[in-house]
Amino acid sequence: MALWDRLKESASTMQTQLVAKRNDLRSGAFRDASMAMCALVAAADGVLDPAERQRVAQLIGANEVLQNFPADDLRRRFEENLDKLAADFAFGKVSVLQEVAKAKKKPAEARAVIQIGIVIGGADGDFDKDEQAVVREACFTLGLAPHEFDL
Repeated sequence: MALWDRLKESASTMQTQLVAKRNDLRSGAFRDASMAMCALVAAADGVLDPAERQRVAQLIGANEVLQNFPADDLRRRFEENLDKLAADFAFGKVSVLQEVAKAKKKPAEARAVIQIGIVIGGADGDFDKDEQAVVREACFTLGLAPHEFDL
């Protein structure tokens, strides 16, 4: 199976798993950690491209699990995290990973945050090395083994 096909299948499987857990994923910690994860993926290469920013914002709005929360609230949190990364990527990344860490207390939420990162990263068909690296780093922040997610 080609890498692209495996990636598509993996992202699709993870989205299905997320939707199945949708009713359990309603906490503020999950919301905050998810928006931080989305910002990390969007800025993974250290460049905040307006097209990438818009694409990820659209994916957030379309994600069934994230529809548990008001869209304006999600967008504001996503943008705040991106602003931290844009101001100083290295320092901002520390702050954004602290937001990701909010989901650490609940293993189901922690796994869901990683799955959202993979779904968002793979949505364009290219879950590149920079995106994989920030999701892997988020795994460590959440106390999860990256190999559980094929990272």
